[in-house]
Amino acid sequence: MDLAPAQLAALVAIADHGTFEAAARHLHVTPSAVSQRIRALESAVGQVVVQRSSPCRPTAAGQTLLRLARQTQLLLDEVEDALDPQHRSHVDLPVAVNADSLATWFRDVLTAVAGWPDVALRLHVEDQAWSSGLLRSGDVLAAVTSDPVAVQGCSVERLGTLRYVPAATPALIERWRRGRGVDWAAMPLVVFNEKDALQHDVLRAHGVTEAPLTHRVPTSADFLEAVRRGLGWGAVPEPQLAPAVAEGVLAPLTARGHVDVALHWQRWRLDSPALARLTDGVRRAAAAHLRR
Repeated sequence: MDLAPAQLAALVAIADHGTFEAAARHLHVTPSAVSQRIRALESAVGQVVVQRSSPCRPTAAGQTLLRLARQTQLLLDEVEDALDPQHRSHVDLPVAVNADSLATWFRDVLTAVAGWPDVALRLHVEDQAWSSGLLRSGDVLAAVTSDPVAVQGCSVERLGTLRYVPAATPALIERWRRGRGVDWAAMPLVVFNEKDALQHDVLRAHGVTEAPLTHRVPTSADFLEAVRRGLGWGAVPEPQLAPAVAEGVLAPLTARGHVDVALHWQRWRLDSPALARLTDGVRRAAAAHLRR
């Protein structure tokens, strides 16, 4: 099987930009040239690798090639930089991270990458329980995930634990107070999106199987703001909750109730200096902020 780097680069560009025309602009070639490269790639592997839809997406065979293509592109860029001191390009590092990590401890990673002029960080925001799927599809080279089982071709290491505490405004707590606790079956709640199961885990722990009035607020900062404004209660990341409790804006709903989410770092097994540098930055940030 003869796979040319230009063909693999065309596949990556289509996956990232969604159309042959946008991929052509990114690669500084004509759409016809991109189409020819994809047809040549499909001839080489004997399978369709791109769904001609809107947007275009890699097929199952294309996703397998996409993993190889991203790895090849990263290594080629790093080799070119090493061999040509005048080379002014950068390497792309597509990474998956959950929104709560991005809003808290992962910000130290952004600070570190800000000092690396040769690296372009491309973040995919995905729930920690689902981000390993982006590794399998080849969309990212590394991910913050709750999955402790390494994706094939990846290494995995535990980073620490992000604690979530059920919290609400003092006024909301008083409104739904029942005896020494609150009416979990009736008090409204806020979830991040349809993949967010944290609040429902808390409800099940209190014997509630059917969720009450539920609001959906799909960004980390706005989720926190919704809880702060009394829209409902929510499981708030500990680093975000502490300042709100100090201000008197929020209060924990129970003295000991919390949900601990173990986070892991999965990355492709590549001898890549840029990926290794990023991994070191993630380790330092996690050690500084996550529970061990």
